Amino acid sequence: MRKLFVAAALLAVFASHAEARSLDAIRARGVLGLCAHPNALPFSSKAGDPPGFQIELARAIATRIGVAMEPDWVVTGFQIRAANCDIMLDTIDDHEAQEESNLKTSKPYYRTGAALVVPAGSKISSLAGLNSETKVGVLVGSTAAMALGERHVGISVFGFEDDALDGLANHEVDAVMVTPAAVGYYNLHHPDHPLQIIGLDERDPGLAWNVSVGMVKPDADLRAAIDAALASLAADGTIARIYSHYGITLLAPK
Repeated sequence: MRKLFVAAALLAVFASHAEARSLDAIRARGVLGLCAHPNALPFSSKAGDPPGFQIELARAIATRIGVAMEPDWVVTGFQIRAANCDIMLDTIDDHEAQEESNLKTSKPYYRTGAALVVPAGSKISSLAGLNSETKVGVLVGSTAAMALGERHVGISVFGFEDDALDGLANHEVDAVMVTPAAVGYYNLHHPDHPLQIIGLDERDPGLAWNVSVGMVKPDADLRAAIDAALASLAADGTIARIYSHYGITLLAPK
């Protein structure tokens, strides 16, 4: 979880240096390459127990295309430059957001963002309940930090999502704004003290977004194959089952 933000920040480097492959080339090679972080559960883990939902979903997509899936474990910009992967998951489905990365996106398969999260029994029941008297945990430099600051809501800054969730569980803050995936995974490992997701802040486009598969300059056939695989995996419940392994209930894209 901690390393997801590092990997996401390297998207531009990834797209600038990775080699594009057509669907025919991927099938001839017999492998769909995924760029993933080796230590970022619930997203991905080189240890493989569990592997992370990105690894499981990439394997399912590869199976639908008729090839194997092979992860390229990346952490630094140097490793991204040398990567031999075709896709990156959890890519924001926004053309403007991907201008620098040059990634092309599939059709979105779930929605996420900065969700308001509170402990059980909290008096806060909606985003409207936040004010200057409440203290909300946010990630340093995040859109949520800026948005709440503009609304004159009290904030406390954390470096990572799991730190913010620990802070909430330890009553250091009244609420936090983190991704629903982080909360679901946290609750899975803290069943005696579950945290409650109030919802995404849909008033601000910077606080809620759709998620897609990012592809390096795909040809039309690869893009269509990825979209078809996602549609099939959504229809038979595979995507939902994969995420449920990590305590996550997916929100439908908008």
